[in-house]
Parts: sequence; C-alpha cells; structure tokens
Amino acid sequence: MTKTAIVLGATGLVGRALVERLVNSTDFAHVVTLTRRPAPHQSTKVENHVVNFDQLEDYQSLFSGDCLFSCLGTTKKQAGSIAAQRKVDLDYQLSAAQLAANNAVPHYLLVSSSGASANSLSPYLSMKGELEQQVLQLPFERISILQPSLLLGSRDHARAGEQFAARVLPTLCKLPGLRKYRPITGDQVAHKLLALSLAAGPARQTLVLDQIFAGLPE
Repeated sequence: MTKTAIVLGATGLVGRALVERLVNSTDFAHVVTLTRRPAPHQSTKVENHVVNFDQLEDYQSLFSGDCLFSCLGTTKKQAGSIAAQRKVDLDYQLSAAQLAANNAVPHYLLVSSSGASANSLSPYLSMKGELEQQVLQLPFERISILQPSLLLGSRDHARAGEQFAARVLPTLCKLPGLRKYRPITGDQVAHKLLALSLAAGPARQTLVLDQIFAGLPE
C-alpha cells in the first residue's frame, strides 16, 4: 500500500509526532506538509510546502491524497486576539477541508478538543465545535474526529496554564470518575490518528477523551 498523507499543523505538538509516525509507516509512501514557515525533514518521503493560508485556494493541487490530517491550532496569546485565533483554528482548517473534499480525498482526520461545542460559552470551544459541525457536512467518504483532553509534550511556546495542569491533572485523574479526563501525549494522539487511517471504520466517528486511548499501548 502506498498512501499519500496531507498534514496541516506539522510543526505543532501532534503534527510533529504524526509526521514521524507517517515517515516510519510502510503504508505511507508520501507525506505532504503544508506550513506557514519552512519545515524541512530528513526523510525523502516528506514534501514540505510553505503556503499562504489566507489564499489556500491557490494551492488546490496540493490537497490530493488519501488522508488529510488536520492538526492545526494556536492560542489567543500566540495569535494576538480571539479573531486571529479563530482564523487559524476555524477558517484555515475549514478552507483546507473544503479543498480536500473538492479533490475527493477520501478520509479527513481532525484533532479537535474535549468539550468542543458550537454552543459553548468558551470562544475556543465554540470555534472548535463550529469547525466540527461544518466539516461533517462535507462529502468525505470518512471523517474521524478526536477530542482529546490536555495534550502533553514539548512545545515551541510554553503555556503556563497547561504546564500547571500537566502537573496537577495526572494526580487528580486517579480519583474515581476522573480517569477519563487524564492528559494524553501528542505522540499518543498521533499514534491513534495513524491507526485510524489504516483501519476500516465508520463514515462518521468522534472519539472523546479516554476513547482515544483504546488500542494504544499503555
């Protein structure tokens, strides 16, 4: 099998781990990464393209393959405002999904967030929920959405709140009823994404919190 993967967010926590797993997978022969800045990779399987996300339609031909992995995301602090964050977390990802759907990419895989809901009072969770709602209307043969808890791992930008939660949550989640909220590493999410892309599954699937751990090595 010689699949082609398209990866958005290849420089982020989950995206970096996913590219490594795709490179090491014999099932994928070609990995196309679309980034805002150069992201070279030692493997000849990886083809990096620096794109202008405000004009993604100019790169329609790059959205061709077997799977689109959407791992793109930012924070309000990094983006500078909720509006700017929304552009990255919703607008860019939706545009990419639409281009992939237009090119008949069969499988779309999205890293969202636990608690994502278009009706949420949280701007972040609301934009994540809106994205889910809209991509679910696109004509992909298959859509897999992951809603993980707190993501653990090394990031380019330190996030004080997440660092504190990363120290506290593992202990709290040992309490009865809280285990499903336990944090997950970026590599574990990447592992699950790869596994989903290689196995048969339902046309529409959303995995929440501890459901993502199913089938992964402890």
